[in-house]
Amino acid sequence: MDSADVLAALWRDLKLPDEALGRVSLTGHDPVYPSSFPVAQLAQVSIAAVALAAAELHRRRTGRPQSVSVNCRDAAIEFRSERYLRVDGGAAPELWDKIAGLYRCGDGAWVRIHTNFPHHRDGILKLLGCEHDRGSVERALQAWTADRFEDAAAAAGLVATKARTFAEWDAHPQSRAVASLPLVSLERITDGPKPVSAAGRRPLEGVRVLELTRVLAGPICGRVLAAHGADSMRVISPHLPTIEPADIDTGRGKRSAYADLTTETGTEDFRRLLSGSDVFVQSYRPGAIESRGFGPSAAARLRPGLIYVSLSAYGQAGPWAGRRGFDSLVQTASGLNFAEADAAGEAQPRALPCQALDHASAYLMALGALAALLRRLDEGGSWHVQVSLARTALWLRSLGRVEKGFEAPETGFDQVGDRLEASPSGYGELSAIRHAAVLTETPARWTQPSMPFGAHPPRW
Repeated sequence: MDSADVLAALWRDLKLPDEALGRVSLTGHDPVYPSSFPVAQLAQVSIAAVALAAAELHRRRTGRPQSVSVNCRDAAIEFRSERYLRVDGGAAPELWDKIAGLYRCGDGAWVRIHTNFPHHRDGILKLLGCEHDRGSVERALQAWTADRFEDAAAAAGLVATKARTFAEWDAHPQSRAVASLPLVSLERITDGPKPVSAAGRRPLEGVRVLELTRVLAGPICGRVLAAHGADSMRVISPHLPTIEPADIDTGRGKRSAYADLTTETGTEDFRRLLSGSDVFVQSYRPGAIESRGFGPSAAARLRPGLIYVSLSAYGQAGPWAGRRGFDSLVQTASGLNFAEADAAGEAQPRALPCQALDHASAYLMALGALAALLRRLDEGGSWHVQVSLARTALWLRSLGRVEKGFEAPETGFDQVGDRLEASPSGYGELSAIRHAAVLTETPARWTQPSMPFGAHPPRW
């Protein structure tokens, strides 16, 4: 399928103006990475959609149209930005815990476990009664079937899933629920007056984005909104673990603060931030933020006109709606890994060449936020944007396959030098991937250096 057609379908689904599509140029094609799926096209279209929506918002606020272009290779490289990050010229970042990954169970089926956060790792080890090394985990899983382990892990609040084929996933009730959902859900929460739209030099100048997220999709959403001029602040509890390389890469353009929602002071700090925000982005397990009193309706009462953006792993409907998940797990559950392996002539499930679901979902979240901001100009009100990794996986699957995709060479750090930019940060001198979208009047850029959490007070 042609990238322009994919972009047009996505654009029209959100009822965005057709005439804007004449101001975008998409160059290049798959394969960029060795894969049977068009991950570069996925990157190109999702990045271009956000840039075009930002340009449209800028046109609405200033009356000045502009052109947007996105190259397929450049977009694909941005979908691997966390891998290409370097700090002070050091080594490649370590992004995975040593026991995370695929294992064969006693029934011969495969499971994938995610142990990057210490509480998930310790919970898996306790469930299996084994040590923190791959051999110990492999031996312990021989006593389990994949289905039983998946259910037991979910019941314990852990993150693991059975590897399924497309046929197996299509037969699952969660797959049927996901298929009924829009790719980007945009719903009005409450009515309200239309805001006064002040013109700015950049598309999102004057728009405050509050981000309560962790790896990877939510933080990337905040990063791209910051690239188009938003005043962005990421917030986390000082007690929660993070993955520092991902925090460094996705922290560009943002202020970084602590707010502990288990305390009265932290809750009040967060309430004050939310009441002054235009967009709130959250990617915690469904129900987690609501339990703290900051669900969509409560947040809209606190801040009328708020754009509330939610990410889930498996969607807002179906038996797995509240289940924890990450990109790698959703790839495995939804059949993508077995399909990739089949195309490569391999028996073991094979991951996509990047965290494509995280990155694409991030841009879909940002696209939904921008579409809601445009809708708010016309209709007023508060809006809820919902995106899920599983629905994004279905979108990727709908784009078809890439013939001879595995003939593409691997793209290492040495091959991306033309896409790197140097910048100072609170961690050291960064070498990081710059944004792939080119806007003729308002170039995307990050004006805030990436800083550790707690470097800024929780105040606008």
